[in-house]
Amino acid sequence: MDVGARLKTIRKLKGLSQRELAKRAGVTNSTISMIEKNSVSPSVSSLKKVLGGIPMSLVEFFSLDTPQARQRKVIYRADELLDIGSNKVIMQLIGKDHPRRQLSFLREVYPPEADAGPDMLCHEGEEAGLVVRGRLELTVGEEVHILDTGDSYYFESSLPHRFNNPFNEPCELVSATTPANF
Repeated sequence: MDVGARLKTIRKLKGLSQRELAKRAGVTNSTISMIEKNSVSPSVSSLKKVLGGIPMSLVEFFSLDTPQARQRKVIYRADELLDIGSNKVIMQLIGKDHPRRQLSFLREVYPPEADAGPDMLCHEGEEAGLVVRGRLELTVGEEVHILDTGDSYYFESSLPHRFNNPFNEPCELVSATTPANF
């Protein structure tokens, strides 16, 4: 494995200059340059220190598929989607390894009596979604909305919001959020 090329690719994917990474990691700019040029082979502890400036663990560094190591993925098969859901809710992230991903695009399934959790959500960005099957209760601010199959939503994520399925049938939707929070 070409450690230098991998570090350079990941650094650029994260939008960091050599100088910025060096400053964050507490090493010299020449250290980053020499590692990327493979002029030196860093020790595990040195590499760990440099990766701390990204931040990234050694495991992530050595297991991450970089664009240099693979062709850009376009198609994501059903069994490749990453499930990030909880509380019985299925939330499958589409495009999990797309470099510089700007949005989170999800397939979500809320079984009967399931919700996204007891607390209202609130974060920067925007959210949009479309109910493809079933019904969904969406609370945005003080307003509670019931969405049927084919209904959709779009709102500023900075408004407190919550997703709930109090109905007797599963609800399936596709949604997108910015920025890519997942």
